[in-house]
Amino acid sequence: GLKEAKDIVDGAPSTVKEGVDKATADALKAALEEAGAEVELK
Repeated sequence: GLKEAKDIVDGAPSTVKEGVDKATADALKAALEEAGAEVELK
């Protein structure tokens, strides 16, 4: 909910997802960037 979203924003930068394949990572990156996030894949 709203509290969880606020905690993520206040704790930025943070890891959203780990251990996924490149295709999944690229899809998540695109979705997050479309929503206005800055994304770094490692």
